[in-house]
Amino acid sequence: MFSPSMFSHRYAAQPAVFYTKVVPQPLDNTRWVVWNSHFANQFGLPQQAPDGELKRLLTGEKSLENTPLAMKYAGHQFGVYNPDLGDGRGLLIGELTNHRDEIFDLHLKGCGVTPYSRAGDGRAVLRSTIREYLCSEAMAGLGIPTTRALGMLVSDTLVYRDKSEQGALLLRMSPTHIRFGHFEHFFYSEQFDELKLLADKVIEWHFSSALDSEQPYQAMFEQVIERTAEMIAYWQAYGFTHGVMNTDNMSIIGETFDYGPFAFLDDYNPDYVCNHSDYQRRYAFNQQPRIALWNLTALAHSLSSLICREMLEQILARFEPCLGHHFSRLMRAKLGINSQQQSDTRLFSTMFDLLHKQQIDYTRFLRELSSIDIDGIDRVLDLFADRQLATQWLTHYLERCQQELTASGEVISDRQRCEAMRRVNPKFILRNYLAQIAIDQAEQGDFSEVQRLSDLLKYPFDEQPEMSKYADLPPAWGKDMSLSCSS
Repeated sequence: MFSPSMFSHRYAAQPAVFYTKVVPQPLDNTRWVVWNSHFANQFGLPQQAPDGELKRLLTGEKSLENTPLAMKYAGHQFGVYNPDLGDGRGLLIGELTNHRDEIFDLHLKGCGVTPYSRAGDGRAVLRSTIREYLCSEAMAGLGIPTTRALGMLVSDTLVYRDKSEQGALLLRMSPTHIRFGHFEHFFYSEQFDELKLLADKVIEWHFSSALDSEQPYQAMFEQVIERTAEMIAYWQAYGFTHGVMNTDNMSIIGETFDYGPFAFLDDYNPDYVCNHSDYQRRYAFNQQPRIALWNLTALAHSLSSLICREMLEQILARFEPCLGHHFSRLMRAKLGINSQQQSDTRLFSTMFDLLHKQQIDYTRFLRELSSIDIDGIDRVLDLFADRQLATQWLTHYLERCQQELTASGEVISDRQRCEAMRRVNPKFILRNYLAQIAIDQAEQGDFSEVQRLSDLLKYPFDEQPEMSKYADLPPAWGKDMSLSCSS
Protein backbone atom coordinates (compact mmCIF):
# COMPACT_ATOMS: atom_id res chain seq x y z
CA MET A 1 0.00 0.00 0.00
CA PHE A 2 1.39 3.38 -1.02
CA SER A 3 1.86 6.11 1.57
CA PRO A 4 3.48 9.58 1.51
CA SER A 5 6.29 8.22 3.69
CA MET A 6 7.54 6.31 0.63
CA PHE A 7 8.86 9.61 -0.76
CA SER A 8 12.38 10.82 0.06
CA HIS A 9 14.14 13.99 -1.13
CA ARG A 10 17.95 14.05 -0.94
CA TYR A 11 18.30 17.09 -3.17
CA ALA A 12 16.14 19.20 -0.85
CA ALA A 13 18.71 18.59 1.89
CA GLN A 14 21.37 20.47 -0.10
CA PRO A 15 22.08 24.21 0.34
CA ALA A 16 19.41 26.62 -0.84
CA VAL A 17 21.62 27.90 -3.70
CA PHE A 18 20.99 24.58 -5.45
CA TYR A 19 17.29 25.30 -6.00
CA THR A 20 14.22 27.35 -5.23
CA LYS A 21 11.24 25.83 -3.46
CA VAL A 22 8.08 26.35 -5.50
CA VAL A 23 4.47 25.44 -4.80
CA PRO A 24 2.97 23.81 -7.93
CA GLN A 25 0.17 25.62 -9.69
CA PRO A 26 -2.51 22.96 -10.29
CA LEU A 27 -4.29 22.64 -13.61
CA ASP A 28 -8.06 22.47 -13.94
CA ASN A 29 -9.77 19.08 -14.03
CA THR A 30 -6.70 16.90 -14.60
CA ARG A 31 -7.37 13.38 -15.86
CA TRP A 32 -5.14 10.55 -16.95
CA VAL A 33 -4.15 10.12 -20.58
CA VAL A 34 -1.98 7.09 -19.86
CA TRP A 35 -0.57 5.37 -16.76
CA ASN A 36 2.59 3.28 -17.10
CA SER A 37 1.37 0.35 -15.02
CA HIS A 38 4.34 -1.95 -15.67
CA PHE A 39 6.85 0.73 -14.67
CA ALA A 40 4.70 1.90 -11.74
CA ASN A 41 4.63 -1.64 -10.36
CA GLN A 42 8.40 -1.46 -9.84
CA PHE A 43 7.81 1.24 -7.23
CA GLY A 44 4.95 -0.45 -5.43
CA LEU A 45 2.43 1.85 -7.10
CA PRO A 46 -0.98 0.56 -8.22
CA GLN A 47 -1.57 -1.12 -11.56
CA GLN A 48 -4.48 1.19 -12.34
CA ALA A 49 -4.15 4.96 -12.76
CA PRO A 50 -4.51 6.31 -9.23
CA ASP A 51 -7.18 8.66 -7.99
CA GLY A 52 -7.75 10.41 -4.69
CA GLU A 53 -4.82 11.29 -2.43
CA LEU A 54 -2.14 9.50 -4.48
CA LYS A 55 -3.13 11.33 -7.65
CA ARG A 56 -3.06 14.65 -5.77
CA LEU A 57 0.42 13.87 -4.42
CA LEU A 58 1.80 12.85 -7.82
CA THR A 59 0.38 15.90 -9.58
CA GLY A 60 1.45 18.41 -6.95
CA GLU A 61 -2.12 19.22 -5.88
CA LYS A 62 -1.29 18.02 -2.36
CA SER A 63 2.03 18.89 -0.72
CA LEU A 64 4.46 16.40 0.73
CA GLU A 65 6.58 17.16 3.78
CA ASN A 66 9.20 18.73 1.51
CA THR A 67 7.94 21.46 -0.82
CA PRO A 68 8.77 20.66 -4.50
CA LEU A 69 11.76 22.50 -5.89
CA ALA A 70 13.02 23.96 -9.15
CA MET A 71 16.68 23.13 -9.74
CA LYS A 72 19.08 25.90 -10.70
CA TYR A 73 21.53 25.28 -13.54
CA ALA A 74 23.04 27.02 -16.58
CA GLY A 75 24.19 25.77 -19.97
CA HIS A 76 25.48 26.32 -23.46
CA GLN A 77 22.55 26.65 -25.86
CA PHE A 78 23.55 26.28 -29.51
CA GLY A 79 27.11 26.90 -28.34
CA VAL A 80 26.37 30.13 -26.43
CA TYR A 81 26.57 30.22 -22.64
CA ASN A 82 23.34 31.15 -20.87
CA PRO A 83 23.51 31.68 -17.09
CA ASP A 84 19.75 32.20 -16.66
CA LEU A 85 18.54 28.63 -16.85
CA GLY A 86 16.86 26.25 -14.43
CA ASP A 87 13.67 24.24 -14.15
CA GLY A 88 11.34 26.62 -15.94
CA ARG A 89 8.28 24.40 -16.20
CA GLY A 90 9.08 21.42 -14.01
CA LEU A 91 9.50 20.66 -10.34
CA LEU A 92 11.35 17.93 -8.50
CA ILE A 93 8.60 16.44 -6.32
CA GLY A 94 10.69 13.86 -4.48
CA GLU A 95 12.19 10.40 -4.84
CA LEU A 96 10.78 6.88 -4.99
CA THR A 97 12.66 3.61 -4.47
CA ASN A 98 11.98 0.61 -6.68
CA HIS A 99 12.04 -3.10 -5.87
CA ARG A 100 15.80 -3.23 -6.51
CA ASP A 101 16.44 -0.42 -4.00
CA GLU A 102 17.24 2.01 -6.82
CA ILE A 103 16.23 5.60 -6.11
CA PHE A 104 14.44 7.59 -8.84
CA ASP A 105 13.51 11.27 -8.99
CA LEU A 106 9.87 12.07 -9.63
CA HIS A 107 9.81 15.25 -11.71
CA LEU A 108 6.53 16.93 -12.60
CA LYS A 109 6.67 18.74 -15.93
CA GLY A 110 4.14 21.46 -16.73
CA CYS A 111 3.12 22.54 -13.23
CA GLY A 112 3.51 26.31 -13.55
CA VAL A 113 5.84 29.28 -13.30
CA THR A 114 9.18 29.08 -11.46
CA PRO A 115 11.91 31.72 -10.99
CA TYR A 116 13.59 30.20 -14.05
CA SER A 117 10.66 30.36 -16.46
CA ARG A 118 12.17 33.36 -18.29
CA ALA A 119 8.79 35.00 -19.01
CA GLY A 120 7.26 31.64 -19.93
CA ASP A 121 4.08 30.24 -18.45
CA GLY A 122 5.68 27.12 -16.97
CA ARG A 123 3.17 24.88 -18.72
CA ALA A 124 3.46 21.92 -21.06
CA VAL A 125 1.01 21.33 -23.89
CA LEU A 126 -0.63 18.03 -24.70
CA ARG A 127 1.25 17.38 -27.96
CA SER A 128 4.76 17.81 -26.51
CA THR A 129 3.86 15.74 -23.46
CA ILE A 130 2.56 12.90 -25.63
CA ARG A 131 5.74 12.97 -27.70
CA GLU A 132 8.02 12.83 -24.66
CA TYR A 133 6.03 10.07 -23.01
CA LEU A 134 5.95 7.91 -26.13
CA CYS A 135 9.58 8.44 -27.05
CA SER A 136 10.91 7.69 -23.58
CA GLU A 137 8.97 4.41 -23.67
CA ALA A 138 10.14 3.68 -27.21
CA MET A 139 13.77 4.24 -26.24
CA ALA A 140 13.40 2.03 -23.17
CA GLY A 141 11.94 -0.69 -25.37
CA LEU A 142 14.96 -0.45 -27.66
CA GLY A 143 17.34 -0.70 -24.69
CA ILE A 144 18.66 2.85 -25.12
CA PRO A 145 19.50 4.73 -21.89
CA THR A 146 16.63 7.15 -21.22
CA THR A 147 14.49 8.88 -18.67
CA ARG A 148 11.11 7.22 -18.16
CA ALA A 149 7.61 8.40 -17.26
CA LEU A 150 5.03 7.11 -14.80
CA GLY A 151 2.26 8.64 -16.82
CA MET A 152 0.72 11.80 -18.18
CA LEU A 153 -2.42 13.83 -17.63
CA VAL A 154 -4.46 16.32 -19.63
CA SER A 155 -6.47 19.22 -18.23
CA ASP A 156 -9.01 21.91 -19.06
CA THR A 157 -6.38 24.62 -18.53
CA LEU A 158 -5.66 26.37 -21.81
CA VAL A 159 -2.10 27.19 -22.78
CA TYR A 160 -1.25 29.49 -25.67
CA ARG A 161 1.56 28.67 -28.09
CA ASP A 162 0.78 29.33 -31.75
CA LYS A 163 -2.82 28.62 -30.76
CA SER A 164 -4.74 27.71 -27.62
CA GLU A 165 -3.91 24.17 -26.52
CA GLN A 166 -4.71 21.96 -23.55
CA GLY A 167 -2.23 22.03 -20.70
CA ALA A 168 -0.77 18.68 -19.67
CA LEU A 169 1.48 17.12 -17.04
CA LEU A 170 4.26 14.56 -17.43
CA LEU A 171 5.46 12.51 -14.46
CA ARG A 172 9.08 11.98 -15.49
CA MET A 173 11.31 9.51 -13.66
CA SER A 174 15.11 9.23 -13.62
CA PRO A 175 17.85 8.31 -11.16
CA THR A 176 18.85 11.96 -11.42
CA HIS A 177 17.91 15.23 -13.08
CA ILE A 178 21.42 16.64 -12.64
CA ARG A 179 22.79 17.96 -15.92
CA PHE A 180 26.11 19.16 -17.26
CA GLY A 181 24.64 22.63 -16.78
CA HIS A 182 24.49 22.24 -12.99
CA PHE A 183 28.29 22.13 -12.89
CA GLU A 184 28.55 24.99 -15.36
CA HIS A 185 26.35 27.19 -13.15
CA PHE A 186 28.53 26.81 -10.08
CA PHE A 187 31.76 27.12 -12.06
CA TYR A 188 30.89 30.31 -13.94
CA SER A 189 29.34 31.91 -10.86
CA GLU A 190 32.56 31.04 -8.96
CA GLN A 191 30.76 29.01 -6.29
CA PHE A 192 33.53 26.47 -6.08
CA ASP A 193 32.63 25.04 -2.68
CA GLU A 194 29.13 24.34 -3.96
CA LEU A 195 30.57 22.81 -7.14
CA LYS A 196 32.69 20.46 -5.05
CA LEU A 197 29.67 19.54 -2.93
CA LEU A 198 27.66 18.82 -6.08
CA ALA A 199 30.43 16.57 -7.40
CA ASP A 200 30.64 14.79 -4.04
CA LYS A 201 26.90 14.11 -4.06
CA VAL A 202 26.92 12.94 -7.68
CA ILE A 203 29.68 10.47 -6.80
CA GLU A 204 27.88 9.31 -3.66
CA TRP A 205 24.53 8.89 -5.40
CA HIS A 206 25.42 7.78 -8.92
CA PHE A 207 29.10 6.80 -9.22
CA SER A 208 29.73 5.05 -5.92
CA SER A 209 32.56 2.94 -7.37
CA ALA A 210 34.55 6.18 -7.73
CA LEU A 211 34.66 6.45 -3.92
CA ASP A 212 37.29 3.70 -3.89
CA SER A 213 39.54 5.62 -6.27
CA GLU A 214 42.50 7.70 -5.14
CA GLN A 215 41.16 10.38 -7.49
CA PRO A 216 37.35 10.16 -7.18
CA TYR A 217 36.61 13.23 -9.33
CA GLN A 218 38.69 11.83 -12.16
CA ALA A 219 37.00 8.46 -11.78
CA MET A 220 33.61 10.17 -11.91
CA PHE A 221 34.47 12.05 -15.10
CA GLU A 222 35.80 8.86 -16.69
CA GLN A 223 32.43 7.21 -16.08
CA VAL A 224 30.57 10.24 -17.46
CA ILE A 225 32.67 9.92 -20.62
CA GLU A 226 31.93 6.19 -20.84
CA ARG A 227 28.18 6.51 -20.32
CA THR A 228 27.82 9.45 -22.69
CA ALA A 229 29.80 7.65 -25.40
CA GLU A 230 27.61 4.57 -25.07
CA MET A 231 24.42 6.65 -25.24
CA ILE A 232 25.58 8.44 -28.40
CA ALA A 233 26.60 5.13 -29.96
CA TYR A 234 23.05 3.86 -29.40
CA TRP A 235 21.62 7.01 -30.99
CA GLN A 236 23.78 6.60 -34.09
CA ALA A 237 23.21 2.86 -34.40
CA TYR A 238 19.43 3.17 -34.11
CA GLY A 239 19.07 6.34 -36.18
CA PHE A 240 17.90 8.65 -33.38
CA THR A 241 18.28 12.42 -33.65
CA HIS A 242 17.87 14.39 -30.42
CA GLY A 243 17.52 17.82 -31.98
CA VAL A 244 18.68 20.04 -29.08
CA MET A 245 21.95 18.80 -27.60
CA ASN A 246 22.53 21.84 -25.39
CA THR A 247 24.64 21.18 -22.29
CA ASP A 248 21.59 21.77 -20.09
CA ASN A 249 19.95 18.84 -21.91
CA MET A 250 22.81 16.44 -21.15
CA SER A 251 22.29 14.07 -18.23
CA ILE A 252 25.31 13.52 -15.99
CA ILE A 253 24.54 9.76 -15.99
CA GLY A 254 24.30 9.38 -19.77
CA GLU A 255 20.56 9.09 -20.24
CA THR A 256 18.61 10.49 -23.18
CA PHE A 257 17.08 13.57 -21.61
CA ASP A 258 14.61 16.36 -22.46
CA TYR A 259 12.74 15.18 -25.54
CA GLY A 260 11.82 18.06 -27.81
CA PRO A 261 12.16 18.05 -31.62
CA PHE A 262 13.50 14.47 -31.78
CA ALA A 263 13.19 12.07 -34.69
CA PHE A 264 14.18 8.60 -35.81
CA LEU A 265 15.59 8.56 -39.33
CA ASP A 266 13.27 7.56 -42.14
CA ASP A 267 15.50 7.41 -45.23
CA TYR A 268 19.11 7.15 -44.14
CA ASN A 269 20.37 10.74 -44.31
CA PRO A 270 23.43 11.54 -42.19
CA ASP A 271 22.80 15.29 -42.62
CA TYR A 272 19.23 15.16 -41.31
CA VAL A 273 18.16 18.01 -39.01
CA CYS A 274 14.86 17.56 -37.20
CA ASN A 275 14.80 20.94 -35.38
CA HIS A 276 13.57 23.69 -37.70
CA SER A 277 15.21 26.29 -35.40
CA ASP A 278 18.66 24.75 -35.97
CA TYR A 279 19.57 27.06 -38.82
CA GLN A 280 23.29 26.27 -38.56
CA ARG A 281 22.62 22.51 -38.61
CA ARG A 282 24.57 22.22 -35.38
CA TYR A 283 22.57 19.23 -34.16
CA ALA A 284 22.31 17.22 -37.39
CA PHE A 285 22.30 13.44 -37.00
CA ASN A 286 25.92 13.03 -38.11
CA GLN A 287 27.08 15.87 -35.83
CA GLN A 288 25.87 14.25 -32.60
CA PRO A 289 29.19 12.52 -31.75
CA ARG A 290 31.10 15.77 -32.29
CA ILE A 291 28.63 17.79 -30.24
CA ALA A 292 28.73 15.24 -27.42
CA LEU A 293 32.49 15.74 -27.24
CA TRP A 294 32.02 19.52 -27.35
CA ASN A 295 29.59 19.27 -24.44
CA LEU A 296 31.91 17.00 -22.49
CA THR A 297 34.70 19.52 -23.05
CA ALA A 298 32.45 22.24 -21.60
CA LEU A 299 31.80 20.00 -18.61
CA ALA A 300 35.53 19.34 -18.25
CA HIS A 301 36.16 23.08 -18.11
CA SER A 302 33.63 23.32 -15.30
CA LEU A 303 35.47 20.58 -13.41
CA SER A 304 38.85 22.28 -13.72
CA SER A 305 38.82 23.36 -10.07
CA LEU A 306 38.66 19.67 -9.10
CA ILE A 307 40.74 17.97 -11.81
CA CYS A 308 43.95 19.26 -13.38
CA ARG A 309 43.81 20.32 -17.01
CA GLU A 310 46.26 17.66 -18.22
CA MET A 311 44.17 14.87 -16.70
CA LEU A 312 40.95 16.35 -18.10
CA GLU A 313 42.46 16.30 -21.59
CA GLN A 314 43.62 12.71 -21.15
CA ILE A 315 40.14 11.62 -20.08
CA LEU A 316 38.46 13.54 -22.92
CA ALA A 317 40.75 11.75 -25.38
CA ARG A 318 39.05 8.50 -24.40
CA PHE A 319 35.67 9.59 -25.72
CA GLU A 320 36.14 8.89 -29.42
CA PRO A 321 37.73 5.42 -28.97
CA CYS A 322 35.00 4.55 -26.46
CA LEU A 323 32.27 5.74 -28.82
CA GLY A 324 33.86 3.79 -31.69
CA HIS A 325 34.00 0.65 -29.56
CA HIS A 326 30.34 0.82 -28.59
CA PHE A 327 29.17 1.77 -32.10
CA SER A 328 31.14 -1.09 -33.63
CA ARG A 329 29.69 -3.50 -31.07
CA LEU A 330 26.13 -2.38 -31.80
CA MET A 331 26.50 -2.40 -35.58
CA ARG A 332 28.11 -5.84 -35.57
CA ALA A 333 25.15 -7.14 -33.62
CA LYS A 334 22.74 -5.48 -36.05
CA LEU A 335 24.54 -7.15 -38.99
CA GLY A 336 24.97 -10.49 -37.23
CA ILE A 337 28.77 -10.31 -37.17
CA ASN A 338 30.47 -11.37 -33.95
CA SER A 339 34.16 -11.39 -34.82
CA GLN A 340 36.21 -8.40 -35.97
CA GLN A 341 38.05 -8.10 -39.26
CA GLN A 342 39.90 -5.11 -40.65
CA SER A 343 37.70 -5.08 -43.75
CA ASP A 344 34.55 -4.62 -41.66
CA THR A 345 35.01 -0.86 -41.55
CA ARG A 346 34.57 -0.74 -45.30
CA LEU A 347 31.57 -3.07 -45.09
CA PHE A 348 29.88 -0.64 -42.72
CA SER A 349 30.81 2.50 -44.64
CA THR A 350 29.71 1.13 -48.02
CA MET A 351 26.39 0.10 -46.47
CA PHE A 352 25.78 3.61 -45.14
CA ASP A 353 26.78 5.15 -48.50
CA LEU A 354 24.45 2.81 -50.34
CA LEU A 355 21.51 3.57 -48.05
CA HIS A 356 22.13 7.30 -48.37
CA LYS A 357 22.49 7.41 -52.14
CA GLN A 358 19.52 5.12 -52.72
CA GLN A 359 17.37 6.90 -50.10
CA ILE A 360 16.55 3.69 -48.25
CA ASP A 361 14.61 3.61 -45.01
CA TYR A 362 17.17 2.75 -42.31
CA THR A 363 14.96 0.74 -39.95
CA ARG A 364 13.15 -1.14 -42.73
CA PHE A 365 16.43 -2.13 -44.42
CA LEU A 366 17.95 -3.62 -41.28
CA ARG A 367 14.75 -5.47 -40.40
CA GLU A 368 14.49 -6.95 -43.90
CA LEU A 369 18.17 -7.93 -43.75
CA SER A 370 17.34 -9.71 -40.49
CA SER A 371 14.64 -11.75 -42.23
CA ILE A 372 16.42 -13.26 -45.22
CA ASP A 373 16.20 -16.67 -43.54
CA ILE A 374 12.41 -16.38 -43.95
CA ASP A 375 11.86 -14.16 -46.98
CA GLY A 376 15.10 -14.57 -48.94
CA ILE A 377 17.15 -11.71 -50.38
CA ASP A 378 14.54 -10.41 -52.82
CA ARG A 379 12.70 -8.49 -50.09
CA VAL A 380 15.95 -6.64 -49.39
CA LEU A 381 16.73 -6.01 -53.05
CA ASP A 382 13.19 -4.76 -53.71
CA LEU A 383 13.94 -1.77 -51.46
CA PHE A 384 16.49 -0.46 -53.99
CA ALA A 385 16.04 1.31 -57.29
CA ASP A 386 19.52 0.11 -58.29
CA ARG A 387 19.36 -3.60 -57.56
CA GLN A 388 22.81 -4.17 -59.07
CA LEU A 389 24.51 -1.90 -56.53
CA ALA A 390 22.53 -3.51 -53.74
CA THR A 391 23.44 -6.99 -54.98
CA GLN A 392 27.13 -6.11 -54.93
CA TRP A 393 26.99 -5.04 -51.30
CA LEU A 394 24.75 -7.94 -50.28
CA THR A 395 27.10 -10.46 -51.92
CA HIS A 396 30.04 -9.02 -50.01
CA TYR A 397 28.02 -9.05 -46.79
CA LEU A 398 26.88 -12.67 -47.14
CA GLU A 399 30.43 -13.78 -47.94
CA ARG A 400 31.53 -12.06 -44.74
CA CYS A 401 28.79 -13.84 -42.79
CA GLN A 402 30.13 -17.20 -44.02
CA GLN A 403 33.28 -16.49 -42.00
CA GLU A 404 31.33 -16.44 -38.73
CA LEU A 405 31.73 -19.71 -36.85
CA THR A 406 30.05 -21.30 -33.84
CA ALA A 407 32.06 -22.43 -30.82
CA SER A 408 32.27 -25.90 -32.41
CA GLY A 409 33.76 -24.47 -35.61
CA GLU A 410 30.64 -24.68 -37.78
CA VAL A 411 29.47 -21.82 -39.97
CA ILE A 412 26.65 -19.92 -38.29
CA SER A 413 23.49 -20.59 -40.27
CA ASP A 414 21.25 -17.93 -41.76
CA ARG A 415 18.57 -18.88 -39.25
CA GLN A 416 20.88 -18.52 -36.24
CA ARG A 417 22.26 -15.21 -37.48
CA CYS A 418 18.90 -13.73 -38.43
CA GLU A 419 17.20 -14.73 -35.20
CA ALA A 420 19.92 -12.88 -33.30
CA MET A 421 19.60 -9.87 -35.64
CA ARG A 422 15.84 -9.65 -35.14
CA ARG A 423 16.48 -9.24 -31.43
CA VAL A 424 18.37 -5.98 -32.07
CA ASN A 425 16.80 -4.62 -35.28
CA PRO A 426 13.33 -3.29 -34.44
CA LYS A 427 10.28 -3.80 -36.57
CA PHE A 428 8.59 -0.83 -34.89
CA ILE A 429 9.97 2.60 -34.02
CA LEU A 430 8.24 5.82 -33.02
CA ARG A 431 8.06 7.51 -36.38
CA ASN A 432 6.97 11.11 -36.13
CA TYR A 433 3.92 10.56 -38.29
CA LEU A 434 2.67 7.91 -35.86
CA ALA A 435 3.13 10.32 -32.96
CA GLN A 436 1.29 13.02 -34.90
CA ILE A 437 -1.70 10.78 -35.59
CA ALA A 438 -1.90 9.96 -31.87
CA ILE A 439 -1.68 13.68 -31.02
CA ASP A 440 -4.40 14.63 -33.51
CA GLN A 441 -6.76 12.07 -32.00
CA ALA A 442 -5.85 13.05 -28.43
CA GLU A 443 -6.65 16.67 -29.13
CA GLN A 444 -10.15 15.45 -30.04
CA GLY A 445 -10.40 13.62 -26.71
CA ASP A 446 -9.50 10.13 -27.97
CA PHE A 447 -6.43 8.80 -26.17
CA SER A 448 -6.67 5.22 -27.43
CA GLU A 449 -3.89 5.68 -29.99
CA VAL A 450 -1.51 6.98 -27.32
CA GLN A 451 -2.12 3.85 -25.26
CA ARG A 452 -1.85 1.61 -28.33
CA LEU A 453 1.51 3.07 -29.34
CA SER A 454 2.76 2.91 -25.77
CA ASP A 455 1.93 -0.80 -25.59
CA LEU A 456 3.35 -1.50 -29.06
CA LEU A 457 6.69 0.23 -28.50
CA LYS A 458 7.43 -1.70 -25.32
CA TYR A 459 8.16 -4.70 -27.60
CA PRO A 460 9.66 -3.19 -30.77
CA PHE A 461 11.52 -6.35 -31.82
CA ASP A 462 8.49 -8.67 -31.70
CA GLU A 463 6.58 -9.41 -34.90
CA GLN A 464 3.15 -8.43 -33.47
CA PRO A 465 1.44 -9.31 -36.80
CA GLU A 466 -1.87 -7.76 -35.74
CA MET A 467 -0.02 -4.40 -35.49
CA SER A 468 1.88 -4.68 -38.79
CA LYS A 469 0.48 -1.41 -40.19
CA TYR A 470 2.58 0.44 -37.59
CA ALA A 471 5.69 -0.80 -39.37
CA ASP A 472 4.60 0.86 -42.63
CA LEU A 473 6.82 3.51 -44.15
CA PRO A 474 5.62 7.06 -43.56
CA PRO A 475 3.31 8.81 -46.01
CA ALA A 476 4.71 11.78 -47.90
CA TRP A 477 3.35 14.28 -45.36
CA GLY A 478 4.96 12.42 -42.47
CA LYS A 479 8.44 11.86 -43.86
CA ASP A 480 11.48 13.69 -42.44
CA MET A 481 9.28 16.00 -40.40
CA SER A 482 10.82 19.20 -39.04
CA LEU A 483 9.77 20.15 -35.54
CA SER A 484 10.09 22.96 -33.02
CA CYS A 485 11.34 22.93 -29.45
CA SER A 486 7.72 23.16 -28.28
CA SER A 487 6.90 19.95 -30.14
